[in-house]
Amino acid sequence: MAYWNLISRYSVALREFVAPTYRPERHYMRGPGPAFARRNGGAFDTPATFR
Repeated sequence: MAYWNLISRYSVALREFVAPTYRPERHYMRGPGPAFARRNGGAFDTPATFR
C-alpha cells in the first residue's frame, strides 16, 4: 500500500511540474502595496484584525 501511495505522490508532483494548476490565492494582493504607501507618505490604515 505504501508503494502505491508513493507512486501517487510522485505522479501528482510530476503533473504539477508539467502543467501547474492556477491557485488565485497565490497571486492576489492581501492589502495595500508599496505604490499605495509611496502615494500616502508610507502610512496606511489597516483593519483592526491585522494590527
